[in-house]
Amino acid sequence: MKNYNDLMQECLETVQEVFPWDLDEAIQAGQDVLLLDVREPDEYDAMHIRNSLFVPRGVLESACEWGFDDTVPELVQAREREVVVICRSGNRSAFAAKTMQDLGYQNVKSLKTGIRGWNDFELPLIDRAGKEVDIDEADEFLASKVSAEQMGPQQ
Repeated sequence: MKNYNDLMQECLETVQEVFPWDLDEAIQAGQDVLLLDVREPDEYDAMHIRNSLFVPRGVLESACEWGFDDTVPELVQAREREVVVICRSGNRSAFAAKTMQDLGYQNVKSLKTGIRGWNDFELPLIDRAGKEVDIDEADEFLASKVSAEQMGPQQ
């Protein structure tokens, strides 16, 4: 039986990852990169990278195709465009990027370390209103909150 880490490793066999500083360099150079944030609405509203497109992971497949309530035309039309998928830590984005590859996206990558790494590199994040988010507030929001119960039985 496979576990989460096994599935992640399978994704990373085909999904390229890009570090936050390399993505920032590409953005600053004016490269045509579609930033796709696949986190949950409350996460995106609290903080995101400026000009990122928001499509929650739960509706990604239908957002990538014509004819659905969740269809996002800019995303459907980006199959040959460079797309960098973003989440909190780089895990959901890797799974999402793999799904997009399966749907025919030719140049999709995952942001390694996610928004957490972006913030650690002290790159700007904005909230829903477009106001820049304080780095320390972002650190607190993005910190892992795994409880003892979530750690499972000790072996």
